[in-house]
Amino acid sequence: MTLLRPLLLDVIPNIQQTAALALGRLANYNDVLAEAVVKGDILPQLLCSLSEQNRFYKKAAAFVLRAVGKHSPQLAQSVVQCGALEMLVICLEDFDPGVKEAASWALGYIARHNSELSQAVVDAGAIPLLVLCIQEPEIALKRIAASTLSDISKHSPELAQTVVDAGAIAHLAQLILNPDAKLKRQVLSALSQIAKHSVELAELVVEAEIFPVVLTCLKDSDEYVKKNGATLIREIVKHTPELSQLIVNAGGVAAVIDCIGSCRGTVRLPGIMMLGYVAAHSENLSMAVIVSKGIPPLCACLIEEQEDHIKAAAAWALGQIGRHTPEHAGAVAVANVLPILLSIYMDTRSSEDLQIKTKRALKNILQKCTYLPALEPLLHDAPPNIIKHIVGQFSKVLPHDSKARRLFVTTGGLKKVQEIKAEPGSLLQEYINTINNCYPEEIVRYYSPGYSEILLERVENYHPVL
Repeated sequence: MTLLRPLLLDVIPNIQQTAALALGRLANYNDVLAEAVVKGDILPQLLCSLSEQNRFYKKAAAFVLRAVGKHSPQLAQSVVQCGALEMLVICLEDFDPGVKEAASWALGYIARHNSELSQAVVDAGAIPLLVLCIQEPEIALKRIAASTLSDISKHSPELAQTVVDAGAIAHLAQLILNPDAKLKRQVLSALSQIAKHSVELAELVVEAEIFPVVLTCLKDSDEYVKKNGATLIREIVKHTPELSQLIVNAGGVAAVIDCIGSCRGTVRLPGIMMLGYVAAHSENLSMAVIVSKGIPPLCACLIEEQEDHIKAAAAWALGQIGRHTPEHAGAVAVANVLPILLSIYMDTRSSEDLQIKTKRALKNILQKCTYLPALEPLLHDAPPNIIKHIVGQFSKVLPHDSKARRLFVTTGGLKKVQEIKAEPGSLLQEYINTINNCYPEEIVRYYSPGYSEILLERVENYHPVL
């Protein structure tokens, strides 16, 4: 470091650039070396007369600032304190697109850490220039500028609003159809980070006429374009039923369901959550997910995925679909979802969060489900805290359905209910009593544990009448 520092002021420009590049590569390697660059008082020297330097030196200097600032908020703060933001903003106005790109990249790495650093980038006047950068012809510059706008927008509604006020949405929306996959990733990410904060910001994104264009991204060959496209749709639908309905009408639910079915792993996650958000809003929106055949792919996620957080999201989404009415719960139950949820809940390898999500989903669906053939197999496997909800549903249906009462006996359901040990006076005991009251006393006695022994004892003690 001490040897490189004086070379930054060398009379030969090529030596200055090479020294800056070497410092950048050292700082990029790890935070210890980046810290050494800061402590060596190299940054002020690097920025000295930067605006008068040639494009090669400017690019190398921006690289050093990015390499130092990327490691931690503290190191990024050191970059800000030495006056680097003003110099980087000047570089955004440079004629050379490579200099603009390097400056934009450094600003993005500083802004991504937290809202205070993002605000510092905004206060330095970077946003209008970044919006100009996404209008430049160079694809690489567009990518980095969109990425930086995304990094600024993500922290707070106020920062996102600043990006919106600079007219970014319209220019970003126009780039959704660009053939470059890496650019599309960043554009979709930036729009997502704007839309996520509030209804008003989400509506502004929708008003830029991004639908149905965004839906084509869900069929893209690039996995990250798919994921970011689904994320953008998720961030819009989560706010209100009206925004969800808008996406449903545009064909968004069907497109997301196709996307979930055609990919694997974390790419599925935003789509899964999107379906859950839509279904959570209302009965009609939940039915739209059911009618679009959204349940089978969510069920497939429970079976196919290895990651617990993806399974948890699928369980949550299924719970949101099934929680509205018996019709909704029945649609979920018919797809054989309940035994899968139960086995995941009871699996000791499942994470705590996954167990909580599956338990809640089971409870949501069971409390509305009146489709008894799907409930009965669960009677034999479910733990006490789940059995309560299953028996509760039988106690609601059996008093009013003679065919179901008969079936409940022949399939062994009544026998199983007699084997359940419930606390006297508990809700579960009330449910069991309600079920037992649906049958003649001798039938209940016949299926009670130990009744066969009582009968055998009576046979033994019986004296034949000759």
